Amino acid sequence: MKYQKIRGTADILPNEGEKWSLIENKLKEILMHYYYQEARLPIFEQFELFARGVGETSDIVSKEMYDFYDKGERHLALRPEGTAGMVRAYVENKLYGPEHHKPQKYFYIGPMFRFERPQNGRMRQFHQLGVEVFGSKNAAVDAEVMTLAYVMCQSLGLKDLKLYINSLGSNEDRIQYRQALIDFLTPHFAELSKDSQERLHKNPLRVLDSKDPQDQKIVAAAPNILDYLSEESAQHFGQVQEILQALNIPYEIVPSMVRGLDYYNDTIFELVTTCDILGAGSTICGGGRYDQLVEEVGGPETPAFGFAMGLERLMILLDEADDYFANLHKLDAYVITIGQAVNAEAAKVTKALRDSGWKVEREFIGRKPGSQFKSADKLNASYVFTMGENELETGIVNMKHLETGHEVPVKLEDIYNFKLNLN
Repeated sequence: MKYQKIRGTADILPNEGEKWSLIENKLKEILMHYYYQEARLPIFEQFELFARGVGETSDIVSKEMYDFYDKGERHLALRPEGTAGMVRAYVENKLYGPEHHKPQKYFYIGPMFRFERPQNGRMRQFHQLGVEVFGSKNAAVDAEVMTLAYVMCQSLGLKDLKLYINSLGSNEDRIQYRQALIDFLTPHFAELSKDSQERLHKNPLRVLDSKDPQDQKIVAAAPNILDYLSEESAQHFGQVQEILQALNIPYEIVPSMVRGLDYYNDTIFELVTTCDILGAGSTICGGGRYDQLVEEVGGPETPAFGFAMGLERLMILLDEADDYFANLHKLDAYVITIGQAVNAEAAKVTKALRDSGWKVEREFIGRKPGSQFKSADKLNASYVFTMGENELETGIVNMKHLETGHEVPVKLEDIYNFKLNLN
């Protein structure tokens, strides 16, 4: 029987895996500077957690979630996003306790699962880096998290970036706006797309997010959600903008942006690339404030803010960047062996070079020296150390710089004592 990967999944093979590690490590380093701590969470949870947290009327829960019953007849689901699981962990482990520093700041990296049509940068098993902050309503948290997302993308060399922001207001604001939107859209019901007709009374804000050209024409004249903000929400949104301006983070207010999850309130944002590799206007990451979700999952009243970043999309963008991964597979040295007698000594040399911080490979299969030199060149090795019986007897090995062809004799004891001089 011929086995193939499931549609919408991908094999991340060694060469690609190194790229992923490079990006993840770079992003983790930035997260540490912002004092975020890593959490590693289960990839499946109770179905009800996502239905309650993400929203039963959202596309994720109603159309895209991989859910199943296990052998104990428990209704489970593969996680379609990370926030609900992080909130569950926060509540279950009582991370809101007085012994914990406030606010609590976490990040996680891992696979998510949604059943949707696979396309460029959008898979059924995909990977996200998520960030969550619990315990502060301060507008400075909103601004810092959005700044973090912007800085992370900038650090990777992405230049065609736009930060879009909006405010959904409080729950009370949304209720008023929801009715105003229904009143506006109802006379246009027959002109709306089928999806928007279904959403009109279940989740009318999602109609604003429709990609259907006819829907977009209709909602262009829809009421502006910013006109329905309470004084408190309007003040909060103003403070967010003030801090972003102080930090020199460029942004654009987009009143039609609503995001696809039901738990958001007040500030929401998307970081979008304007280049056409993924399609102009493709979202790299997005998130916002969710001040009721912790309480809905059984915890105390806890304001929170977070975002998720799609790693597949990042990788596609960076693969197109000139020379971003140019030195990723470069070896510092390759150890060439001539004859079986030098096998053990070559192992010692290889280990000593690695212990000194070098990235090193050696010959294992006994090929002729010419073939070994070709391998060293193919692996982009900077130096080659050639070991034969003569080198074993004299205790001196030949070191060659492949780019310049310069050769120097090196004492084995200098290698073992970490006294190798590259000059």
